[in-house]
Amino acid sequence: MRYSAEESRSLALAERVGRLATVSEGGDPHLVPVTFAVLGGLVVIGIDEKPKSTLDLKRLRNIRSDPRVALCWDGYDEDWSRLWWVRADGVAAVAEDGWAWERAWEALNNKYEQYRNAAHPGPIIVVEVKKWSGWAHG
Repeated sequence: MRYSAEESRSLALAERVGRLATVSEGGDPHLVPVTFAVLGGLVVIGIDEKPKSTLDLKRLRNIRSDPRVALCWDGYDEDWSRLWWVRADGVAAVAEDGWAWERAWEALNNKYEQYRNAAHPGPIIVVEVKKWSGWAHG
């Protein structure tokens, strides 16, 4: 069964983690798990202060060279009649400050308790979703 764009978006909203796929300058795929929030037609992803060797992350470099991205969420169950996945294809930008950065961190703070009392030194990935799609077994 195919999900409509709105059904797909609703399923993604309920999830706590997704996977972000970017493409390197050389055309190699790069996939990472991400925390996120949905703001209208945007998906926002924060680069938080968890231990990292640098804030110059591959996903950010990839987006700066090729802004095409995909996000994926899924539900697995041993009862395969409950399987589903949702995908959002879009164009991403990196926000280091300003209105989009502030609004995104506000949404992430509201969704994840771990962010509420944390410093936010990193940028935000802002994905303008061009297409929502999804599938379920039944």
